[in-house]
This record gives sequence, structure tokens and C-alpha cells, in this order.
Amino acid sequence: MEKMWLLLQRPDEMACMWRVRMASRRITKLPKDPDLAFCYAMLNRVSRSFAIVIQQLGQELRDAVCIFYLVLRGLDTVEDDMSIPVERKIPTLLDFHKTMYDTEWKFPCGDKDYQELMDKFHHVTASFLRLHRRYQEVIADVTRRMGEGMAKFITTDVDSVQRWDEYCHYVAGLVGIGLSELFVAAGLESSVRQEQANSMGLFLQKTNIIRDYLEDICEQPAPRMFWPKEVWSCYAEQLEDFKDDKHIDSAVKCLNHLVTDALRHAPDCLEYLAGLKARAVFRFCAIPQVMAMGTLMLCYGEPQVFKGVVKMRRGMAAKIMDKTLGMADVYGSFYDFATWMTSKVDTERDPNAHVTLKRLKDIQDICMQSSAFQARQRSLMLQMKAESSATWAVWFLFILYAVFAFGLLGTQETMGIPVAFEEGTSSTELYHKALASLLLVGSTLVVLQSFIDSKS
Repeated sequence: MEKMWLLLQRPDEMACMWRVRMASRRITKLPKDPDLAFCYAMLNRVSRSFAIVIQQLGQELRDAVCIFYLVLRGLDTVEDDMSIPVERKIPTLLDFHKTMYDTEWKFPCGDKDYQELMDKFHHVTASFLRLHRRYQEVIADVTRRMGEGMAKFITTDVDSVQRWDEYCHYVAGLVGIGLSELFVAAGLESSVRQEQANSMGLFLQKTNIIRDYLEDICEQPAPRMFWPKEVWSCYAEQLEDFKDDKHIDSAVKCLNHLVTDALRHAPDCLEYLAGLKARAVFRFCAIPQVMAMGTLMLCYGEPQVFKGVVKMRRGMAAKIMDKTLGMADVYGSFYDFATWMTSKVDTERDPNAHVTLKRLKDIQDICMQSSAFQARQRSLMLQMKAESSATWAVWFLFILYAVFAFGLLGTQETMGIPVAFEEGTSSTELYHKALASLLLVGSTLVVLQSFIDSKS
């Protein structure tokens, strides 16, 4: 019943889900080259959403980005495997960029899909070596810098917000910079814009770190946590305390503090996206950023972060993937998510409420000042009026159908079909009555929701 209500309430999301589903089927068609086929098959398994988004790119750049992702995923697998002794892990991280030129290299670690990736890494290296040199140089350089940063944080705690920024730079900001360099190497963009590209990575990485608290704290054999101690120590003696229900108020305040910190990167993200020239590159970059903003909105003030999984509704995610076509859509999504988050801010109990509100207002102001956003708002107003008129028209038709199905006001005789529901055809009559009831109840709920939305 709940799914039926969602279907009736958000029919546009169902259409988007269908189109994304069709796109997800296309990614199962693998290249003929066995090495590239392994790379794309592995990408589908370790990050299906990224595998869908990457389809926005042309073939040459898509191959480079796919291999870039898998190389960094291999590096990340080494970093995440807590069973590898530190004295072995650090040299492996520092030398990882050299392994891409050795088709015999492999390093058994990780589990499940990641274990297979590391066992068969020669497919990745073979594909890497067939890339144009300009792509190889970018991938190797970013891998080297990231490996150095990861090695540093094997023995360095994330004890401050400054350290948090530094760690996120190494594991994600460099990805943003590397991707920007690949776009330039492909001739699709003219400049890297390192500061904004770095913020793109930090925004995504901080969102993941915030959302994944419970998964990370419960990791075996030993958790690796990246919530900065400078922040969480203001709310608890131990980071593990947040799992306990009796500390939930403090946990949510700490959560909101970190979400507020992540929001400071949003203006840079909007500036970066607004400066992109190639439509394919834009969609590839914009969709994850909109997803991140939506995820921060869902996490803000949400105790479920410490009890389970906070995840964007499939329909909402599909709509973002399907409908994010230009900056007007990005501005609209950021503005809407900022507005919803603003409504969740508790100015009386949250010590960071005023900073949060200021950062949300900054995001809203950037969006509202855009001519693309203003045009979008006018278009949405016209669309809402048209949809409202259509909703009322459909509701009226369903009322007429119900009148007919229940034989009210002598409609059946008036229409010249008095024998439609004669004795012996009661199953047909019951079918029409049941269908009319379902359609009328469902459409009435949609009309009520539309009326409520128009007043909110």
C-alpha cells in the first residue's frame, strides 16, 4: 500500500526510475577487449551508480576515467585492509603508482569484489598502458600523490578540522583535480581550477564520512574513523559513545556540526559546475554533487545515522540522475535541499544553528542570483499550474466513472447500456466498482496532497 501511495504521489519519479533502469541495462554491454571488459564489469560491481553516470562521457575519456577509478579503488583497498601490517602497507601505498607499468603485479588483499580486483589487477594495468600518454601521466601523478597522503594518515590521526580537510584532499580532492586534468587532456575543458576541483572532492568525501558513521565504527577487525576529534570531543568522551541511545542528543549535535562544515564547500562546487563547458562533463560532475547535497539534507538532524542506514529514496535518486541537465537544475536542487535543511534547524538547541543557517542562506543566495535559476522558477510555476489543472480534470473524470460504475443518477440507462450489469455478469460489475473505488480514492489523495503542497 505504501508503494502504491508513493506511485500515485510521485508519478514523475516512477518514469525517471524506469529510464535509469534502462540505462543500467546498457552498462552490462561490455567491450570486446578482454582487459577493458574486466574493467567495466568490475566497475559495475563495485560502483553501479558511477558506472551509470560515466556513460555521459565519450568513449576515449570514459575508458580513461574508468581505469582511473579502478586504479584509485585498488589503492583504497590497500589502505582499507586492516589485516595488512603497517610496515608492509606504507611501502605499498608509496609505490602503488609504479605498479601500473607492471602487468605481472598483483597484491592479494580486500574481500569479495575488491579481492578479485586486486587478484586480477593485470587487466587494469594492461588497459592503462593502452591509454594515450597524456591520460597515463595524469593518472600516475594523482595516484602517487594520493598514495603519499594515505601513507601519511596511516600513522596520523584526524584530530582537527584542518587534518580532516587534508585527509579528504588526499583521498578525494585529488580525484577532483585529476578528473579536471583528464577533461583538459581530452580537450573538453580549458582549465583545471584546482581550488574548486578540490572542493568538489571534499564535498563528496565529507558527505560519505558523515553518512557512514555506523558502518565505519563497526568495521572489523578494527574501525578506522575520520570524524575529526576537534569536533566530536565537544560532544562525547569517546566517538563510540554516539552508538548509545542515551547519547543521541549529543550525537545529533555533532552530526549537525559536521554537516555544517561540509556545507562550506558548496559555493565552490557551484562555481566549478557553472564554469564547465562540455555538456557530457557537466552531467558527469553535477549528478554526484546534487546527490551529496541531498544526502546532507537527509542526514542533518537525523538520529538514524547512528542506528542504521540513511539513504536517498530510489525515486529521488533516479530523478536527480535523469533530470540534472543544466545549471538551472543544479541551482534548483541545491536551493530546494538548502530550504528543506533550513526547516530542520533547531535554533534553540543546536549550538551551531546560526552558522548552519548562514551557510544555507549563502547557498540559496548564489542560486537565486542566477538567471538560469530565475527562469527555472518561472517555468516551474507554469508547470505546476498545468499539472494542477490536469490533476483536477482527471479527478473529475474518475468521479464520473464512479457514478457510472455504481449506477448512480441512472447513468447506465441514460447511456443506453441498461444490460451491462444484469444478473449473471456480477463479476464485471464488481470489477468496475472496485476499480472505480481504487481510482477515486487514489486520485483524491493526490488532489489533497497537491492542495497541501500549494499552500506550503
